[in-house]
Amino acid sequence: MFEKKDYKKVGYTELKVSPITLGTMTFGDQNSQKEAFEQLDYALDQGINSFDVAEMYPVPPKPETCNATELIIGNWIKKKKRDELIISTKIAGPRRSIDWIRGGPKSLDEKNINEAVNNSLKRMKTDYVDLLYFHWPERNVPMFGQYKFEPKDEYNNSKKIQWISIEEQLESLIKLVNDGKVRYIALSNEHPWGVMEFIRIAKEKKLPLICSIQNSFSLINRIVELGLTEILYRENLGFFAYSPLGFGHLTGKYIQDPESSGRVNLFPGYAKRYSKPGVNLAVADYFHIAKEFNLSLTQIALSFVYRQWFVTSTIIGATSINQLKENMSAYKIILQDDILEKIDCVHLKRMNPAP
Repeated sequence: MFEKKDYKKVGYTELKVSPITLGTMTFGDQNSQKEAFEQLDYALDQGINSFDVAEMYPVPPKPETCNATELIIGNWIKKKKRDELIISTKIAGPRRSIDWIRGGPKSLDEKNINEAVNNSLKRMKTDYVDLLYFHWPERNVPMFGQYKFEPKDEYNNSKKIQWISIEEQLESLIKLVNDGKVRYIALSNEHPWGVMEFIRIAKEKKLPLICSIQNSFSLINRIVELGLTEILYRENLGFFAYSPLGFGHLTGKYIQDPESSGRVNLFPGYAKRYSKPGVNLAVADYFHIAKEFNLSLTQIALSFVYRQWFVTSTIIGATSINQLKENMSAYKIILQDDILEKIDCVHLKRMNPAP
């Protein structure tokens, strides 16, 4: 499906990735190792060279499954040509109740960063990771369904704890980069201020420079267009879009059958950003557009994300090989201007209901 001519550079780096990245956060919970291998092999056969992992996967995070995804990836990698793969993983930070990861994780200090990277490399049976992400910011910012900044939640106000500075976080990465354990660093679930601070400090102090951002982006969450896309352009950063189907909402299955099987119903209370009142209203509007043009909602939702000028690669995940094939096939669809105009009309009417 994909050839090397289809690959895109990740920001300023020499990395070139397929337009689709295979997400792995179901591996080890909803998907067995055998099922994961089937997806991984199929994706690789179709020309996908980019695979997204995280130390806390699978999700939702649980102590009994933590790190299972990286272990599965490691069992798969050892049978492949490592230099043909782009492997990303992410370091979990504080501010979430995940006490089984590194005893906290308490902070993004040097000890935790080194421990996270070394453990990930061991689990994935590789000497290096191509892209290392901070999974979310350490400091007080809106995350995962929160939609506004709250000064009252500052660490040094409410908890009398000082978060690890961006400069210290970057300083902790120098040896890992110099030792060849990490090729490039990146940020996930980050906001414009944080992106620019990471860039400013890195340039001023000659510290490792971020090359890419991985944030949620879909028809029901286009927050990145409100400031971040200009930074991507002017600072030559890559962008990996995750949740292009909004946790299954943009397949239309939940408005057709609220009890439909899927993560929303399998794991109640998880992914709260999609439980907001405007989500189903927006999804219903997009569903009618898809029906008008004889396309599935899945097809227009994925095609929309695939073709955005700032998207380097779109991360898609699946719980079955057939679902993976369907999601990949949507790449062949190019939405015409009349569909895009209708999509923007809905967006302006029901803007970002799942921030």
